[in-house]
Amino acid sequence: MAEVSGDGVSAPLPGRCGFYVERKRRYCKMVVASGKTFCGEHANAGQEDDRKRIPCPLDPKHTVFEDSLAKHLKKCNSREKPHPVYYVQNINAGPEDDVPADEVPLADRAKEELDLLVKKLKKAVEGLNREHEERILSHPALCEALNDPKNGDVAFKHLKQQASLLGHMKALGLLSANKCYVEFGAGKGKLSHWINVALRGSDNVNFLLVERSTTRFKVDGKNRSTDSANVFERLQVDIQHLSLGKVPLLCEKGLPVIGVGKHLCGAATDLALRCMLGDPGGDQGEQNEQPPRKRLKQEQRSEGLGADAEPAPGAVGANAQADVPVSGLAIALCCHHRCDWRHYVGKDFFRERGLGAPEFTVLQRMSSWATCGLRKAADRSDGALPPGGGSERCEEEDHEHADDTVPSSLDGVVSAEDRELVGRLCKLLIDHGRVDFLRRKGFRSSLQYYTSRDISLENVLLTAVPTG
Repeated sequence: MAEVSGDGVSAPLPGRCGFYVERKRRYCKMVVASGKTFCGEHANAGQEDDRKRIPCPLDPKHTVFEDSLAKHLKKCNSREKPHPVYYVQNINAGPEDDVPADEVPLADRAKEELDLLVKKLKKAVEGLNREHEERILSHPALCEALNDPKNGDVAFKHLKQQASLLGHMKALGLLSANKCYVEFGAGKGKLSHWINVALRGSDNVNFLLVERSTTRFKVDGKNRSTDSANVFERLQVDIQHLSLGKVPLLCEKGLPVIGVGKHLCGAATDLALRCMLGDPGGDQGEQNEQPPRKRLKQEQRSEGLGADAEPAPGAVGANAQADVPVSGLAIALCCHHRCDWRHYVGKDFFRERGLGAPEFTVLQRMSSWATCGLRKAADRSDGALPPGGGSERCEEEDHEHADDTVPSSLDGVVSAEDRELVGRLCKLLIDHGRVDFLRRKGFRSSLQYYTSRDISLENVLLTAVPTG
């Protein structure tokens, strides 16, 4: 326990740094050298050392002795490291020239312009099913955890979502041996953990956990140490640059992959679909032609067919370096306001409805209207954002466009209910574009409400399995 000084401020622990960190409202906990009051990071604060410390040019969040800068740069954790073999720059990004010319904030748009866009939106969703089927499932693998009285509200809500995800995967036949599960936006890897629990005793089950950031307290580490039969491999790479066909584990074992995610934020969903299934057809304006797909080499060898045979559903397109069969996917969607036209896979779907990049840019921002009112109400009621996010705290709970959600031209003119409806229609249209992409790729795809809105405001699940 930290000592408390007379003025009520905690004093530093014995043998620890005496620098008070304002941001954390406590003293630094770094161990100090004998006879010193401050650690090396905060030595300048007490001017205990003649050597000057400067911010690291690679990452200004930490400092370094100026006279040791050259040595530090060679070993700094923020230095650029050699890219792994599966890193291919922008392989899943989409055409670089297919980017909106300008992105005018909603606040700078006139009410008449937004009214016109809403009319286009309502016309575009004609004929689409506006309400998904609600299917809240569960899985016995999580029964014990769900009934654990030690769970708090946040943990319980995460478990409810994970249980429903596994229930949907089981119903689709996506929980089986001899598969490689690729968890996109894995965070700590808890979804992969529960899939592993559900498949305990099954042969040849492997996991690839894709996460661009360094995550502490990783659950997959425990699985690696306790279950040597199943392979857990973490890929620290942005999905935008990941070539699945070059991942050594997949090259070696040749297993079908199943993509999963909870919640996969905005453009990350589109990048994951591109990563698994290649570039969507029609990005260059050819709306109705589906590009040729590679035949799986394994099938060609086993069936004795030529290279010009009909491609198998789920074969990765021409942007990959090797064929990776895809057995299906289950992705809980999130944060449509973070989508990006360049990465979006449903461009053909939008174009067929008379919409393009300029409209998409506005619609993806207006999608936040579906939940911003509810989130603000939650803020007022208990001072906390509603739980239910992705990798332990998903970016669905971040509302970076809060200042951009409701233009002043609409405030007080359009009711909160109407804005919520518009936001939900925006999400609906974006999600149906993804379903359309999957169907063009030879998959049977659908959208469901996989959990209730009191568990998560982002409660839509995208699933797909090969047709036939």
